[in-house]
Amino acid sequence: MATRTPEQTADTPVPTNQEQHVVIFRLADEYYALDIQAVQEIVRMQPITSIPGSDAWVEGITNLRGRVVPVIDLRRRCGVRDSEPTAETRIVVVSSPNGMVGLIVDAVSEVMRIPSEQVEPPSTIVSVPENTYLRGIAKLEDRLVSLMDLDGVLPSHGTVGLGDAAHELAA
Repeated sequence: MATRTPEQTADTPVPTNQEQHVVIFRLADEYYALDIQAVQEIVRMQPITSIPGSDAWVEGITNLRGRVVPVIDLRRRCGVRDSEPTAETRIVVVSSPNGMVGLIVDAVSEVMRIPSEQVEPPSTIVSVPENTYLRGIAKLEDRLVSLMDLDGVLPSHGTVGLGDAAHELAA
């Protein structure tokens, strides 16, 4: 996977000698992608227990085969308008430095390899602190796909802003 080093900026091109293997999903009418190596599994929506006092974009926790997994509403995290879950809504379970985390998405559309020459860094206009999750834009034949940086989506501290109650439940 092509990633930027700390000395690279949004204007530095992503190396072109690689391809990116990604899972493409939809939030509202837009397409996003995550590196497939971060994705552990994709599951249907299931019951989620809310956690009082957690960040607004934290949906809660769920029991995934005996493991308590925090779940983030990716629409809220990315500032996309809320909507009710549908039959296509999925939880993309990803591996992070703080453990497994579920990301609620509207639908998972495909897994694909994107040649790095089809990827551009985000414009400095959209590269603002609120968009730390955006690491590039893939130009496909029929659409643009925003490549997400998992480190930008998930907080770097603690257990995804769940507060003390979730830590006690997970223990």
